[in-house]
Amino acid sequence: MTDFHRKIDEASERIEKESAEFVQYLNNEVVPAVRQHSTKALRVAAEKLAKLADYMDQHPTASK
Repeated sequence: MTDFHRKIDEASERIEKESAEFVQYLNNEVVPAVRQHSTKALRVAAEKLAKLADYMDQHPTASK
């Protein structure tokens, strides 16, 4: 095997290893953080919509 082919093989193995580590990082760190912030944003939006509904109930002419 030539030196060039060996370097290509080593680079390929390293890319595969680092890709797997990157996917694992995404799954373990990024995805849970995104989900947590997404659910928090949904809860805030739901709270604001509930307040808007309450306001519209209390001020029926303002919503027409």
